[in-house]
Amino acid sequence: MQLVVARIGRAHGIKGEVTVEVRTDEPELRLGPGAVLATEPASTGPLTIETGRVHSGRLLLRFEGVRDRTAAEALRNTLLIAEVDPSELPEDPEEFYDHQLMDLDVVLADGTEIGRITEITHLPSQDLFIVERPDGTEVMIPFVEEIVTEIDLEEQRAVITPPPGLIDESEAIVVSSRDEDAAADGSAEGPAGSSGKDD
Repeated sequence: MQLVVARIGRAHGIKGEVTVEVRTDEPELRLGPGAVLATEPASTGPLTIETGRVHSGRLLLRFEGVRDRTAAEALRNTLLIAEVDPSELPEDPEEFYDHQLMDLDVVLADGTEIGRITEITHLPSQDLFIVERPDGTEVMIPFVEEIVTEIDLEEQRAVITPPPGLIDESEAIVVSSRDEDAAADGSAEGPAGSSGKDD
């Protein structure tokens, strides 16, 4: 089974290094020197990782045969794809591969159906579940333990406890623009630093 493990970003320096957006919880396993990766578009690869290092919080890779900035820049936005055994699981029981999470039913703790996971987006700060609701709309659920309380692969479901407004916008705590305008011109009542609301 093929798994997207990274996307190549911009060239770094003049010796063929590139930044990469990591899309795997195991970069040391999938993106280590010697790893041979398929690509999308396929015509760009396969690529063999020659070196890897972390610089200012970003992973930098150099591929065999890529020796200058021009060649590195030509790889920009290429997806790196690893071949993974479908039965293989991450070493950490609290981690999951994207393919394990796709199509899971998303429910509240009381069993209320929210939808199903159709996509997983990897951001620098956190991962997001893109959940398609029964009416066809989508909602984004941060994949953090405070919100996603349980992943049950046997039952094929993810249990969530969303904060107000994440699922139902009518529950969101909204500050009216009138209140914001009043606060901006200093005419809001209440002591400095107060929200102007009763505690």
